[in-house]
Amino acid sequence: MRLAPYRRIFREGVPILTYHRIGKPSEILPQVFERQMKEFYEEGFQTTKLEQWAEFKGPSNRRFVVTFDDGSLSVFQYAQGVLGRFGFSGIQFLVANFIGKKNEWATKGPEVGEPLMDKSEVRAWLAAGHAIGSHTLTHPNLARIDKKRAREEIFSSKKKLEDLFAIPIRHFCYPYGSWRQWVRDFVEEAGYETAVTTDPGICRNVTDAFALSRLDVGRRPRTLANFVSNFLPWTL
Repeated sequence: MRLAPYRRIFREGVPILTYHRIGKPSEILPQVFERQMKEFYEEGFQTTKLEQWAEFKGPSNRRFVVTFDDGSLSVFQYAQGVLGRFGFSGIQFLVANFIGKKNEWATKGPEVGEPLMDKSEVRAWLAAGHAIGSHTLTHPNLARIDKKRAREEIFSSKKKLEDLFAIPIRHFCYPYGSWRQWVRDFVEEAGYETAVTTDPGICRNVTDAFALSRLDVGRRPRTLANFVSNFLPWTL
């Protein structure tokens, strides 16, 4: 399916698109990602940044946000050039203790053993005009671990990324989209400016910067509920 049927929905607010990795059969193919970005470009859309969340209130005037969870090397390989060609920018949410390693938190499925960006690749990503955020230290389900450990994952990942790359880390992504009020409050206390969820929807009339909705357009919908809730079966 194409972007055209969703013009009205996308103009009601700001869609934050979610991707993980590119190039695997169960994820989004490089040519599909390029087609999606090309359609946004041809419709006159421009990427915006999460720090502009306070403006995600009414009609978006053709703005959207591109996010990538986990820091997959495949995003660096396949997405960076596509984004650059269309004048778009994106943000990678990095798992701080796994930079340059593999996604060891994945225990099943085709994503097992996925290589992640190393420090030099992250620096090249930043130099190309893109952003990074925190996805914790080790990618735990924050709502299912004790509060002391959750706090450490949230606070220490921010500091580690700031020390590694000498830039402020302003944005956070909840692993597995799992969060509770106390998790959200830790994120705010740590000094982040926003946090993104996996709650499906378009951002409009945003009142909580630490509970931003997104659309997962980088995975094949496995159920009818996924298909409907995400609006966009582009990967079919």
